[in-house]
Amino acid sequence: MNHNDTVRQSFKKQAEKFAAYHMSKAEYTDYLIRKIAATGEEHALEVAAGTCICGRALAPYVKDITCLDMAEEMLAQGIRLAAESHIKNIYFQSGNAEKLPYESEAFDLVITRLSFHHFDNPEKPFQEMKRVLKKSGKLVVWDMEAVEEDLRIMDDKIEKMRDSSHTKILSREEFEEMFEKDFTLQCEETTLVPVNLKRWMELTGTPEDVQKEIIDLMKSDLAGGSKTGFSPYNKDSQIMFDHRWLLLIGVKK
Repeated sequence: MNHNDTVRQSFKKQAEKFAAYHMSKAEYTDYLIRKIAATGEEHALEVAAGTCICGRALAPYVKDITCLDMAEEMLAQGIRLAAESHIKNIYFQSGNAEKLPYESEAFDLVITRLSFHHFDNPEKPFQEMKRVLKKSGKLVVWDMEAVEEDLRIMDDKIEKMRDSSHTKILSREEFEEMFEKDFTLQCEETTLVPVNLKRWMELTGTPEDVQKEIIDLMKSDLAGGSKTGFSPYNKDSQIMFDHRWLLLIGVKK
């Protein structure tokens, strides 16, 4: 099975639960919309859109938005939820972020959320998003930010145990390097997003024995043992941790 097949299989399992998961909360999409500051005239594209959480939230603020994803089950949820919300200016496309089926400079705004840590070659989709974006258009990347260097290997190992489609969380510096040549960064902000460990593993259908192994690693970290990179903590008798979400908005030169 190649990596794209692994991604499809993973998100096929997640599709029904994904739209209701905490990462879909309005507080996060509202924050994103404020930061993008769309004019209402943009032809927008959401890449690796999943259930089109950002696309559906952004639709009232742009001329139109197309949501592209390779997982049919995730797109089907986006289509259903957009219809329930009576969104008329949203379109859906099955496709691969590494080879976008659009002409160069076709969009005023391109956005992707929580996708880069699933790409096995992040530079390819980044270059494709840049290609389809008009000059002076905005590229919005909202993704997890890597922990300190000495804990990155363990952090990624646990992420991959939980979800085999995970590849590697990029650092702030790695994201900046992709943007630096052809973009002027307009925004670069990190938000801490609290995550319930058990719900996080249930979303991906992580096998019970693997869940137990991850829980044991977190408990060891909490007790002062080997660090996981997650900095877990207890809240209401539940193990929690904070994901670091890095928002970058670049204007294409």
